[in-house]
Amino acid sequence: MSALSELGSLRKQKGHATQAPSEKNDGKWSLFFLGPWFVGLLLIVAGPLLASLYLSFTDYDLLTDPEFIGLGNYEDMLNDPRLMRALRVTFTYVFVSVPLQLIAALGLALLLDRGMRGLALYRSVFYLPSLLGGSVAIAILWRQIFGTTGLINQVLGYFDIDGVGWVSHPDYALGTLIILNVWTFGAPMIIFLAGLRQVPEMYYEAASIDGASKLRQFWSITIPMLTPIIFFNLVLQFIGAFQSFTPAFVVSGGTGGPADSTLFYTLYLYQQGFAALNMGYASAMAWLLLVIIAVLTALNFFLSKYWVFYND
Repeated sequence: MSALSELGSLRKQKGHATQAPSEKNDGKWSLFFLGPWFVGLLLIVAGPLLASLYLSFTDYDLLTDPEFIGLGNYEDMLNDPRLMRALRVTFTYVFVSVPLQLIAALGLALLLDRGMRGLALYRSVFYLPSLLGGSVAIAILWRQIFGTTGLINQVLGYFDIDGVGWVSHPDYALGTLIILNVWTFGAPMIIFLAGLRQVPEMYYEAASIDGASKLRQFWSITIPMLTPIIFFNLVLQFIGAFQSFTPAFVVSGGTGGPADSTLFYTLYLYQQGFAALNMGYASAMAWLLLVIIAVLTALNFFLSKYWVFYND
């Protein structure tokens, strides 16, 4: 037995001796391939992030050296009525468009989950708006559709209904951008569709045997099983909606729309930083937006334990 033990220990030592250089080389190669990512992290993400934090405490116009003013920019934000209006418009946009978008995405996913013919084509068609929704071309098209002589008013004209300039009316301009965001439901729809495919069929079979209706099965089986997917989509779409800029910029012509009705927070930040050359104030606004998104995301994670069901 002792001879066998010694032979086994020798084999282990030999294996360790032969594997050590390979493992060491693997570590070097992994660092080599990760090097560009670390360089990008420092130069493209971390560097500008720290620079904007410093600039948020300065008076900086992009043309002269920044002048340190402490908390002056943050104090000015408390007395800026346009900033408060931009926050109100952005919160309305986010808290109305995101739930409607997720409802539309889930509804289409349920429809496509029935296994209709040409499913791949339908998935591609419905996903396409998510790829194009944030583009300048779609924003221009949206402005034409909801313009005074646009498609919507032409359709209303067939029914002898006088339309309005939807994008130029302060009561309707924000609604057109909400509709545009809802229309870009493709990405969450694909994720919902993948989640529906993971719900075990045996749950529905057992519920059918017990006499549960389709609606009852939806509320008692589908929704609880999809809560992790709903939570995932909710967090992603909330963050994306707060960062929305292109539709508001193009549809409103960069002005914020009539009576600042489409003055998104990001649009006002752009106006301060690149139109008024008040980059210090814009940097402070950027950090405020970061804090708002972080707090709401943390709140979502905290509340998720009360309604998200994980089937372990």
